[in-house]
Order: sequence, then structure tokens, then C-alpha cells
Amino acid sequence: MNDIRFAFRKLRQSPAFTSIAVLTLALGIGLNTTIFSLVNDLFLKALPFKEPSRVVHLLGGDKSRDLVDIGISAPRFEHFRDGQTIFDGFAGENFFAFTLTGLGDAVQVFGGRLTSNYFDVLGVHPILGRNFLPEEQEGADVALITKNFWQKRLGGDPNVIGRSITLDGVAHTIVGVLPNMPATWFGANPVAEVWTTKPIQLPGFSYERLMRGTSFLRVIGRLKPGTTLQQAQAALPSLDQSYVTQNPNKIDSSLATSLRAIPQDVTQNFRAGFVTLFAAVCFVLLIACSNVANLLLVRFSGRRREIALRAAIGASRGSIVRLFVFESLLVSLIAGAAGAFVAWRLVPLVPQMASNFLPFEANTATSVSVPVLAFTIALSLFTGLLMGIYPALQGSHADLVDGLKEGGRGSSGSVRQQRFRKILVGAQVALSVTLLAGAALLITSFVRLTQQNIGFRSQNLWTGAITLPISQYPDAASRQRFAEQTLNELHNIPGLETSTISGDIPLAGGNRTLYARGDRDVPPIEKRANAPSHDIAPDYFRTWGIPLLAGREFNEHDAADGQMVCLISQAGAKKVYPNENPIGKTLLVTSLGVPCEIVGIVGDVRSIRVADPPGMEFYRPWTQENFPFFNLTVRSNLKVDAVTKLVQSALAKVNPGLAIAVPQSMDAIVAQALGQARLMTWLLGIFAGVALLLASIGIYGAVAYTVEQRTGEIGVRMALGAQTRDVLRLIVNQGMKPVVIGLVIGIVCAFALGRLIASQLFEVSAHNPALLGGATILLAATALFACLLPARRAAMVDPVQALRTE
Repeated sequence: MNDIRFAFRKLRQSPAFTSIAVLTLALGIGLNTTIFSLVNDLFLKALPFKEPSRVVHLLGGDKSRDLVDIGISAPRFEHFRDGQTIFDGFAGENFFAFTLTGLGDAVQVFGGRLTSNYFDVLGVHPILGRNFLPEEQEGADVALITKNFWQKRLGGDPNVIGRSITLDGVAHTIVGVLPNMPATWFGANPVAEVWTTKPIQLPGFSYERLMRGTSFLRVIGRLKPGTTLQQAQAALPSLDQSYVTQNPNKIDSSLATSLRAIPQDVTQNFRAGFVTLFAAVCFVLLIACSNVANLLLVRFSGRRREIALRAAIGASRGSIVRLFVFESLLVSLIAGAAGAFVAWRLVPLVPQMASNFLPFEANTATSVSVPVLAFTIALSLFTGLLMGIYPALQGSHADLVDGLKEGGRGSSGSVRQQRFRKILVGAQVALSVTLLAGAALLITSFVRLTQQNIGFRSQNLWTGAITLPISQYPDAASRQRFAEQTLNELHNIPGLETSTISGDIPLAGGNRTLYARGDRDVPPIEKRANAPSHDIAPDYFRTWGIPLLAGREFNEHDAADGQMVCLISQAGAKKVYPNENPIGKTLLVTSLGVPCEIVGIVGDVRSIRVADPPGMEFYRPWTQENFPFFNLTVRSNLKVDAVTKLVQSALAKVNPGLAIAVPQSMDAIVAQALGQARLMTWLLGIFAGVALLLASIGIYGAVAYTVEQRTGEIGVRMALGAQTRDVLRLIVNQGMKPVVIGLVIGIVCAFALGRLIASQLFEVSAHNPALLGGATILLAATALFACLLPARRAAMVDPVQALRTE
């Protein structure tokens, strides 16, 4: 305790040192704590399921047909369920949007249609009531709701079990209330709130069509005790083969099934990005540690007389080391407290920046939790030891006689200490170059991504989703009448320029459909190509700003009982009909092989991801193909809320029992599509800027200290005839040597770590020489400036005054 009190007094006696050290470390610890908080919420926090590591997500895929991580079909699900021996439970979910009526205005709520054992497989137990029963899977209208749904929409009714709610016009009996489900698995925007049974139903699709192999189920299984993930994966090929043998020519016959444990599955899409960010903040912390270690080495070296006096009165070297380590730990703990405050302010900001693509629920933010605080404390202690142990060992090693002779005057330290300070400077430079190069690559990648032509005009475009009750709109003709009535109402509203209806919208998932040329040998159904397909109503291309390049748009003659027609994209025309005019040719679409005449070619649209190059896409008229879930799109200069009210009023005139889900602007959807790239660019850019600042301070401090310690030597040199330029050259050369070595090591590290961010880059090589060179030149110029300031001061020294310092 005496040593701790003494260390605290020494820090109070050196406010400049203490402030610089604490601020430097607080910045590094705060940034690390912020990113760790997000990593903890996304990767480390256990899902609220029973033994979640035993729950796996089954996925289909066929890379040769550009099908990756898609759902499982109903016949494959049933085949696996009946033939597998590796799972304790096997269940499926069909994501769904329901129109809830009878509780005020109609609203859309999200959830799914489940097999009766779905929550049993997850190991989720209701807080009220029960899970579904096996006999309710196909024949009962029952529902499970979340705690939020119960409290917000039903007022926390204590008699909620047995109460009825109306979903899509059908009364459902509530049999259980579930705890709120994790956004990482069930989605954050929109939040899942209600589930029903009858999973092998998809509005607009007949049972026969679904059983041809349409992939739409999210399938999970719980591994039997003792069964590993590798053993389960090894058992899947035989199940796939037996499925193909028993079900030839199904749509999904060529797919191979894979699986991932749910904890890994939910973070698959952003794992690489957060590994990069965590590496970046670790670099920032190491740079901060090297800065403070340099300061401590100078500080401890300057206390040789104190060390000698302690040794003279019997203090052991261990006690002296302990004293200095305590001082280092005290600095790091104070910095840790300041870093925790920084993190407390920063942690809620990042989810707000990333809530549109990270699984955080709307209007909620992560906070500095107990595990995060424990991490901060551990990091502070580790930092204190990391930066303090070597300076303490070196500082405690003082010659007793020489130390007492110094009379309290500081010392420049031994050759070994000076070499160590140069190593610290070189390490800072190497880490900074790596960070700067990574930031430059990501910023360039993001700029190129934002410059891509997405194929439509997103400005002043509003969109919202609607689900039609199948009981009221059972067929394509009834849905066509609804579209006509709704569009007529929207056309009569002033302030709305144009409006349209479509089965989907760009950058929001999309539906993929099989196709084949009708004028050649048609491949079997399981080998046909697939492409995004869009069912569109009149004014679609005008509303979206997509150009017609050849042929014609759809017209009133393209009726349900007329010739089936379609439009294809420009890239599709080049891919499917190279060196040919596709207009007038026949395309076989869907699993039924419906013959459609190509009547026009339209501009390319990036429907799935901004980074994906345009490919084959086709459009069908709403009169000939439509489903009871679609999007309304309106072009207007009004704000989103104003357009939503106008569209809702028009919709109420057609059917007051319908609701709009997720009304938003297309600019917001485009921003969401670019969200991860934007977040990575901002954060890594900030970290690189902090690293550059810290490295500059570290270089300046090391050179300035060297100049101060060599004031007498400089005076002698100048007294003997050295010129100003000679002194400048001497100081700059010695200051830049570790910088140059650090630059070389940093470039090598940047090349080595290029693989880490290669998957996150768009049209930029991870080893781009111009960007690596630019980062190197920037840091070299900054380091040179940091060296010139103390060098210039040294060159201005008066030789007489300098000699007097001796």
C-alpha cells in the first residue's frame, strides 16, 4: 500500500506526463472496449436456446447454378426428417408476414409458419401457456406470440391464453406466450412477433407446386448428444443421394445440403468485418502502449538518483521494479476508467450507425455490460504490465555510485534503452502503415461501390410491403383487380407523381426463377439456370426510372388469357442470346416451363447486391403472374411519413383491412445495402487517423527527448564549426532510421494481412501498389515533419548556452 500511495504521489507531481499517458491509453482502451462490446453482443453472447451449439441450420446450394445458402424444399425436408439418424429433433420454419386486424387499425406483423416442434428443437419454453402440439401442425388455427406482442398489442392481458387474434382474416387461438426472441436469429427489422402452424403453405403456390422442390423452408436440427458437427456433415451426402434417387427431376435435385451451427450461422455475413475492426483497434492500443512505454522508459531512466538512494538504504531490485510497475498499472487503471467512459458514450452510437444491417432491434442499443467492464479491467491490467515491465526492469538497473554522483540530474539511458526506444518507434510506424493501408483500401472500395450504376433512380422513391389475405384474394384475377383499384386511387392523389405494384423491389432479396431457351434442347428441370424474376404492374419502369432499350413495354393486350410475354435485361440478352436479337424468341420460365415471348429489353438493375455485376433478369406482367405478397412503390417529392399516410388512405378505400409493412424510402434501402461497407470505412478510417496521430506524437516525443539529452553534444559540435544543416541532418537521420525500418516492416505486414480484408473489397486489389505507396508516403511525410520540429530547435541552440548544460 505504501508503494501504491508513493506511485500515486509521483503521478500527481508530474501532471503533464500523467495527462498525456492517461489520454493516450484511454483512447486505445476506449476504442477497444467499444468494439469488444459489439463483438460480445454479436458473437460471444449465447443465444437464449438450450445448448445452442447443438442446433444447426441446414442449407441448400449449387455453386454451378449460382445458388448459395438457400432454403430447403418441403419434399427434401420430409425425406430428411424421416430418414436421418443424427438429430434429436428436426423442424422447419416458413417466414411470413401476417395482417393483424381487430385490434385497432390493421397492421402487418412478422413471424412465421412452423412445424409443431420448432420451438421444442430450439429449446425455447413459453412463459405462459404451451408450445404447439403435433396434431396442430396441419389442422388447427393456433398462434404463439412474444412477450412484446402480448404487452404492447394485448395490454398484458392475464387471460391471454385462449384469446383469439385475427391473422389474414382467420381467427387464431393463442396457446402460448414466448419470451422475446433474439434479433440475431429471428431478425431485427422487422421484429418477429407471432407464429402459426401449417408450414407447408405458401400463398399463391399450390401444394403440388411446392412439392416439386421449391426451396422456402428454414430448417433446423438438434444434434444428438455426442454427435459432432463434422459427423453430421458427413452423413448428409448419403441423405442427398437417397433423396435424388427417390425424387428424380425435382427442382432441387442438384442441390447439395450443408449445415452450420446456429451461433456461427447468425454472424456469418459480418464475421470477417469485425475481425478486421478488432485487429485494427488492437493495433491502435499497441501504438498507444508503445507511446506510454517510451515515456515510462524516459521517466524511469531520469530517476537514477532516487533508485540509487533506495538501493543504498537496502531496497532490493525486486521492490524497485514493483514500485515502477505499480506506477505503470496505476496509469493504465486510471486510463481504463477514462476508456470505459469513452466506450459508454461510443457503444450506443455504432449500433445506430449499423442497425439497418446488423441484428440489433430498432430503438435499442447495446451498453457497457458486466462482461465488457470485466474486459476493460483485464485490458487495463494487461496494458499496464505490457508497457511497464521492461521500463521498470531497465530503470531499476542503476549503478549505485554513478547514480548518487548525478545529483538528481537525468540521464539519456543506456545504449540498450535507446535501442529499445527506437524499436518502439519502428513498431508504431509498422502498425500505423498497416492500418493506413487497410483504411485506404476500404475507402477506395467503398467509393467505387457507391459509384456503381444500380440501374434505377432511388431519389424520391417510396416503397411499402403488403400481404393480401388468401381468403379474399385466392387467385391471380382477384389480385389483378386489387392492383387496378389501388393504382387508380393512387393516381387521383395530388403530390404523387407515379405509382406501381411489383412482386419485389431491388436490393431487398428478390425471387429467383428457373428459365431456359425454348428454341433449343431444354435441360432437365434440376439443371436449368435461374435468375431474378419480377412481376410488375403498369408504370413500373417509369416509376423506377429504368429505361426501355428495345421492343415494347407491357400493354393492355398482355392479359391473363393472352400470349404469355416477358421482358429481359440487357445483360441477360447478351448472356442468353449472344449475337442474336432475342425479341420474338421464347423463354421457358418457372418450374412449369411456361413459354413466354420476349417482347422487349430493359436496362440492367442490381437487384440482389450492389457489388454483384448485372446478369440475367426477366419481368412478367402482373396480369399473367402475381402472388399475394407485393410492394407498392410511389415516386413523390413528399416526405416518407406524408406518402405513407396518403397511400394508407388510398388503400383503405380499396380494402380497410389491409396494412402497409416497413414503409421507407429507396434511399434508405440503398444505404442499407451499402451499410456494412460504410461502417467499415468510417471506423477503420477513424482508427487509422488515431494511429497516425499517436505515431506522430511518439516519433516527435522520442526525437525531442533525444535532442534534449544531447544538447551539450550539439553545442560542442557547433562550437567546433558544425553548420545548422549539419545538425538538422544529424537529428533527422537518426530520427528517421527507425521510421524507415518500421515502414518496410509495415509494408510487408500490409501485404501479409491483405488476405484478411480481400473478401471485403470491391474492384480493388488487396495489394494495390498505389494505395500502399500512398499510405507509406503519408506516414513518412508525417514522421519527417515530427522529426524536423525538434531538429530545427536543436539547430537554433546557442553553443555557449548548450555547453553550460554540462
